Amino acid sequence: MAQAISNALNNDTEMKAMDANRYATKKTIAQGMLDIALLTANASQLKYILQVGEQHQFYKLMLILISLSIILQLLVGILFVIIGSLNINRKQDQTAAIILNDIIMVIVFVISVINVVISGFGIEYSSQPLRLLDQHQKQP
Repeated sequence: MAQAISNALNNDTEMKAMDANRYATKKTIAQGMLDIALLTANASQLKYILQVGEQHQFYKLMLILISLSIILQLLVGILFVIIGSLNINRKQDQTAAIILNDIIMVIVFVISVINVVISGFGIEYSSQPLRLLDQHQKQP
């Protein structure tokens, strides 16, 4: 009887084994949501740059960097869908998941660097692009 009570107490205090596949799926979904947030921000920046046009001091550079960031984010989104469909409890999927995860990590790093550069060149009047156009047109 004492042994049964001891076993029951030990079972209650022991942590259940973590389902690695479920964890990986949740992690991929969370990363995907962050990717969507960054994609939305880049779309807004692209809209601003296109509205201001060549009057922006770094128009071509910003256009290239924002477009590259969006393209890489779409690639990462596709890779998230692929990696999310893998079952890491199967051996052959584990190798593919590790490789895809490493590729995603490198691309996300590149996207981060690109977006730091985009921020460095700044979009000062992002909420008022037409006002900026008016200011440039009024200057002699």
